[in-house]
Amino acid sequence: MTLTFALDPEVGPSVREGILELWADVSNAGGAVGFVPPVTRADIGPALDRQLAALADGGSRLVLGRDRDGAVAATAFLTHNTHPLMRHWVWAYTVMVHPRYQGRGYGRALMDATESAARSLDGVDAIRLGCRGGLGLEHFYASCGYKEVGRVPGAIRVAPGDDREDITMLLPLR
Repeated sequence: MTLTFALDPEVGPSVREGILELWADVSNAGGAVGFVPPVTRADIGPALDRQLAALADGGSRLVLGRDRDGAVAATAFLTHNTHPLMRHWVWAYTVMVHPRYQGRGYGRALMDATESAARSLDGVDAIRLGCRGGLGLEHFYASCGYKEVGRVPGAIRVAPGDDREDITMLLPLR
């Protein structure tokens, strides 16, 4: 089975609920997507609503992956910069694949779809993303063509006494 990806799908209540479920499942499985387990959909709702507001006002784009049954299975948000000297690159946020699909190449497929989406945007020369240290995520992103361009020790506090590096990765597109 493969996932199908769409850029900027209509985000009605069922897509919102699908993203909430995905985000909670990824977080509760230990995924580094802004929360630590245990987390509920209610905990995630405000963060998702902020991302959906940016999507509605044109500040972000959504790459959405669905499984063969149409369920939300993967996401990546591409967020435009508002600073006039940095409009030539976008941030990738909330990059995640449902745990039931991990280890099957769907993460790489999501990153390929995200790269393709960014290449379709006028004036975008690169994608930047941040990842949490201690999980080896930088190695996955490097295998997708990203290069590590920065590392801030202790920038992410997962729990008292458990600080992680914030690693910045860059994928040049031009």
